[in-house]
Amino acid sequence: MPPTDASTDAGAGPSPRPGGAEDTLDMRLPYELVALFGESRVDGMGKTGAAEGGGGEDGVPEPGLPEPSVPDPGVPDSRTPDVGAPGRATPDPDAADSATVGAEAGARPPSPLQPEAEPEPQLEPDRSHPAPRTPHTYSPVGATHLAPHTPSRITPHTAPHPHGDDLLDCPEAWGPVTTRVGVFQLVPVRVERDLSLLSGWMNDPAVAAFWELAGPESVTAAHLRPQLDGDGRSVPCLGLLDGTPMSYWEIYRADLDPLARHYPARPHDTGIHLLIGGVADRGRGVGTALLRAVADLVLDNRPLCSRVVAEPDLRNTPSVSAFLSAGFRFSAEVDLPDKRAALMVRDRALRNLL
Repeated sequence: MPPTDASTDAGAGPSPRPGGAEDTLDMRLPYELVALFGESRVDGMGKTGAAEGGGGEDGVPEPGLPEPSVPDPGVPDSRTPDVGAPGRATPDPDAADSATVGAEAGARPPSPLQPEAEPEPQLEPDRSHPAPRTPHTYSPVGATHLAPHTPSRITPHTAPHPHGDDLLDCPEAWGPVTTRVGVFQLVPVRVERDLSLLSGWMNDPAVAAFWELAGPESVTAAHLRPQLDGDGRSVPCLGLLDGTPMSYWEIYRADLDPLARHYPARPHDTGIHLLIGGVADRGRGVGTALLRAVADLVLDNRPLCSRVVAEPDLRNTPSVSAFLSAGFRFSAEVDLPDKRAALMVRDRALRNLL
């Protein structure tokens, strides 16, 4: 058989064994194990001769170690010597061509005289500047809190109020006040109790001329129901003088009313509507005294309100005069859908001056 071991290298083969005959029982170790032994000896002894032929410091093989075999030319070998190096076997032409191509491409095969280069350490990623995340598309299922919010219809009874739980700070809790005409108190209307009385007042010609609610009780009931079933921005009340019902009042949020489209409204402006029901209570200053008392109740119990407003019909001269006498000032004439009104204002800052 042709020789396949390293004995073909000039000066690197083993000495003939005694007897002059080649030892046919020469065993070969796998090439990978021979390479491992060579690299281990280079690392341990720092000698290049040990890596070349598996010998000792002087290039003579150590006793007891088998001779390394020449690797197959067709198998890639990291220890393949440089082409033309002295004392090295000439590689297969195909391998030489491959080495030439690699050299022309700038990829020089490593020399067995040099240990294999250690791999460069992998650098830890910079945690201070994390890589940008890939946007993730959330599906509607399980992520409904990310979906655009669709406004829901809120019933008037559960609508959010701008101030606490009551838009008018509970007029029913304002309590009685003493006036020059008697003890006065506002009591919220109850339809089953007060409808007949109120409908009778609305059919009085002097009242009907401006309120325009004359007719059966259903007409008055239709006027009251939206306020009673609403969100509290308008509260209909009976006015009791010394315990006797004698007037009808509507306390309302003027800044939330259609009236706000006709004048420069301010937040929490509070409006007043009034009618005196009993004929005996008209024309003797009762209306003036009660208007001042109710305006004071509003300002005392609604700290966020800076003004009390009213819009009596401009033709109702007695009513406009009563407001002026109660500390209101004439602000402007406003054209409303159903009347031309006098805008009357009582300012908190001027309540002790007018």
